[in-house]
Amino acid sequence: MNLLRALAAVSSLTMVSRVLGYARDFFIARVFGAGLLTDAFFVAFKIPNLLRRLFAEGAFSQAFVPLLGEHKQKKTFEETRSLIDAVATLLFLALVLAAALGMAAAPLIVYLTAPGFAAEPGKFELTVQLLRITFPYIVFISLVALSAGILNTWNRFSVPALTPALLNVSFIVGAAFFADRFDPPVLVLAWAVFIGGMLQLGFQVPFLLKLNLLPRWRLDFRHPAVRRLLLLMVPAAFGVSVSQVSLLINQIFASFLPTGSVSWLYYADRLMELPAGVLGVALGTILLPSLSRYHADANPTEYRRLLDWGLRVTLLLAAPAAAALAVLALPLIATLFHYGRFGEADAWMTRQALVAYSVGLIGMILVKILAPGFYARQDIATPVKIGIVTLVLTQAMNLAFVGTLRHAGLALAIGLGACVNAGLLYFYLRKNDVFIPQAGWLEFLLKVAASVGFMAIVLFTTMGEAAWWLAAPWQHRLAAIAGLVVLGSAAYGACLLAFGFRLRDFSRAGAA
Repeated sequence: MNLLRALAAVSSLTMVSRVLGYARDFFIARVFGAGLLTDAFFVAFKIPNLLRRLFAEGAFSQAFVPLLGEHKQKKTFEETRSLIDAVATLLFLALVLAAALGMAAAPLIVYLTAPGFAAEPGKFELTVQLLRITFPYIVFISLVALSAGILNTWNRFSVPALTPALLNVSFIVGAAFFADRFDPPVLVLAWAVFIGGMLQLGFQVPFLLKLNLLPRWRLDFRHPAVRRLLLLMVPAAFGVSVSQVSLLINQIFASFLPTGSVSWLYYADRLMELPAGVLGVALGTILLPSLSRYHADANPTEYRRLLDWGLRVTLLLAAPAAAALAVLALPLIATLFHYGRFGEADAWMTRQALVAYSVGLIGMILVKILAPGFYARQDIATPVKIGIVTLVLTQAMNLAFVGTLRHAGLALAIGLGACVNAGLLYFYLRKNDVFIPQAGWLEFLLKVAASVGFMAIVLFTTMGEAAWWLAAPWQHRLAAIAGLVVLGSAAYGACLLAFGFRLRDFSRAGAA
């Protein structure tokens, strides 16, 4: 398996989902703007979404995929299938219970996660109503994460990469065609989440059937691999929760800030999701199964080389993305969101958050590459310790920044916290000799830095005035931003070519 080709395929399909995500946010911004209704929905959606990232795609996936990969390498097909059956049954029961409790405790959850809303009874009650509709999403999307772990272990990366697009399709159809059939109209977004979860799960079922790996009912609490999974998941939940808990605490802070703050942070975060998903999630997805196999085969040399490859590809692609987001923040926001009820003030406020987030983009993506270096070895304790330190430092920065920078300070704390997290993960990988850099890193970094700097100068000098972006027709904005993306990519690529970079230099085979 060629990992560069796999990365291209997964990134392309993830890009489809992210583009549809921008389309969905365009409709949400146009129809609902950035105010009380969107603040309520984004809080309600963030709770099940946080649980998805924390447990389903976080702790569960990081513990399950290495364990499944080990079974696939060393056990029979029937033994591997019995593991899948037992895990799926236990997960389903836990999810149904969690969803029921979440719906029942919705008022308490909203009060704890957005206490500032309690001062506005209408806002608080609407958020509770929306949360009760969206909470069952955790059931669907966690089962999707289980399915994705199975498919990725069998090198079927494309299906899980395309699956998230269905949620965005559900949002777009709901906001564009059915909003006026609900009272209040924002309820359509909550039902879009529910339906989107069903669509995503249904999409993956035929592919599991084709592999003869669709889970069957098997309630077996004594299955040794299930016990081992649970032991790995508990600390893994702490290890992967840092950014998510930080985002939740940010939401608590933001609930006390002026109305619209939650929405401004959301729209900025959505722009960060494109490079974070296309690069970080895609690379982490393809790296973890191969790293797990190298560990199972006791091959530390290839393990280190694969991590080195992942870090180089990450920096090669993430550094220009971070610079471009910072330089083109307002043009991007104006092109994607400045329509209908999303006003000029909203655009400037969202820009502040996006520039602050961009400071930590490289760190956010590196965490997704470095963490699998521990999880593939089933070392959960080290990321947990790092996570606790990072969480404490992030909240200290929140307190330091929020007074003067307001919502942008919250975004900056998240970004800097991600950089701290990545730095500590790298330090301990080196300290424990899990990762040893290959030759040529200093030259590589200098060439990438020079290329990024040239690209940033080109973009800054050609992007034009802010007033034009806020007033021009959408067709002109769209054409201009597309031209800038092409120009920036060409400038960066030309520099890399001049420095001797070639695509074939980054070709890499994964574990069979």
